[in-house]
Amino acid sequence: MESLVTLDSIFVPSEDVVAREIEGELIIVPLVAGIGDAEDELYTLNPTGHSIWRILDGKRTLRDIAVLLAKEFDAPMADLEKDVLGLVNELTKRGMLSVVGGS
Repeated sequence: MESLVTLDSIFVPSEDVVAREIEGELIIVPLVAGIGDAEDELYTLNPTGHSIWRILDGKRTLRDIAVLLAKEFDAPMADLEKDVLGLVNELTKRGMLSVVGGS
């Protein structure tokens, strides 16, 4: 079943991954097989992805997150909405995020 990610959706990191910041870089480690593309693979995110991950708290919509990032990065809202939707869609497909609300 394909998930529908919208700006009104609310997500949290999956309980099947652990994320740690090491020397300024966010490392995501799958705890179970079947997360991501291969077993035991580590994932890293670029600075924008790191910022998105940091505020996926299960309370804010993706639209709220894009607004916060637009202020943080002084970037166009449309670009950040696209970035947020793209990353969350990809991480959801890989089993790294769980939807908790929204449409």
